[in-house]
Amino acid sequence: MLDVYRGTLSLRTLRIWIEQLPPESATKTAMRNAIPAEELREAGKSARPDLGQWSGVEMLLASLKDEVTRLLHVTIAANGGAPGEFEPTPRPGIPPTSAQPRKGLTDEQRRALDPRLRTQPKEA
Repeated sequence: MLDVYRGTLSLRTLRIWIEQLPPESATKTAMRNAIPAEELREAGKSARPDLGQWSGVEMLLASLKDEVTRLLHVTIAANGGAPGEFEPTPRPGIPPTSAQPRKGLTDEQRRALDPRLRTQPKEA
């Protein structure tokens, strides 16, 4: 058996093992729970979700949240409301400032995509 006190397991190796644990592990949860509330509030002000590690479950949950939000926007728009701008959930590896606004389609592009619009007269 590996033992820190007998010298068969170095502290560096132990630290690496702990750092590589999944975020939902009991050890990582205990470490997060030991952080004082004030320190958590300060860290939350400069949080960067794009630099964090997410498990597969968290990525699926973020995708599900985005899809539900899109469905909500579609429902609001279908009932005559103004749903507002959709903002996807921040994910690891995608900086928050990288989101580029999409340009709308031109009338010519719409006509090329939708055959029903090809017979409509062009607006001047």
